[in-house]
Amino acid sequence: MQLRIAAVDLVSNTCFPALAADELGFFKAEGLEAQIELVPMLGATKALRQGSADAMIAGSVFDILTEFSNWQGAKIAVALSRGTPWLLVVRSTVNARRGDLTALKGLRITAAQGPDLALKQLLRSGGLELGRDVKIVELPGARSRHVSFGVFAARALADGQIDGFWANAMGGETATRSGAGKILIDVRRGDDPAEIRFCTFAGMASTDEFISREPNVMAAAVRAIVKAQQALCADPSLAREVGLRKFPKDAGELIADVIARDVVFYDPVITEEMVAKMNRFAETVGQLTRPVPYEEVVAVRYRDLWQQGSEVSPPADLCQKPD
Repeated sequence: MQLRIAAVDLVSNTCFPALAADELGFFKAEGLEAQIELVPMLGATKALRQGSADAMIAGSVFDILTEFSNWQGAKIAVALSRGTPWLLVVRSTVNARRGDLTALKGLRITAAQGPDLALKQLLRSGGLELGRDVKIVELPGARSRHVSFGVFAARALADGQIDGFWANAMGGETATRSGAGKILIDVRRGDDPAEIRFCTFAGMASTDEFISREPNVMAAAVRAIVKAQQALCADPSLAREVGLRKFPKDAGELIADVIARDVVFYDPVITEEMVAKMNRFAETVGQLTRPVPYEEVVAVRYRDLWQQGSEVSPPADLCQKPD
């Protein structure tokens, strides 16, 4: 069985369980021939709408709303990682303490299309006026095919093109390891005003049409991802093996450390609370025009597969669920 998966980002800690499911053989063990292709920014959602992809993986599942209004026609099948996955990184020379948004005044910050919605809400919640206090700029080349935004932005920071960026932890790790940047905000770990940490999460989604036509293919993909999450949680060092195959060499060396910190978020379960908070955010930023019930957002037919995964108990010190 073939499954074409469009990925918003490949050099990514948030979508990593899907990459691990491929490289560690979990898709194959489920009888799937998975083809994961990078289609950056909102291109993955367009690929899903156009039918050139059967499923998509993204660090932010609310991207789906750009092509599937009010969740009509698509559903989330499994969570890859809990919580809003982006960090705010600034130049290492910026005089700022962790969590201090006022330090952004006068700076140029970049963010990918889609994640920029959460960044704007974060800045407003921190009392900053966009344009006057802080500028959000687009990086030349960021929309190009085969660009993984986090590491791309980290290189731009090192080159002095920007003063900061909003991206995944791989981008943050690249910037901090090089000495070019430092973490100002990590929303999943409580640095955020207005509960930005709950505005989205990473997941795999597909169309209602594909799920109806190929329910067993999606079930196999969900099982494979759950098994990959379990494997990473039990042994985060597997990430290095996957990273060295999938990523450029420098990123492959970094990924194991990032995953060791991130496994606490690798949980396949999508709760009603997660969806309610995400939908409230989507309404706030104009991506959702009305309340949408849980069953119209999530492919509930796969819930038992998530729960089966959660019954496996990897080491408690690694996989304790975040607050």
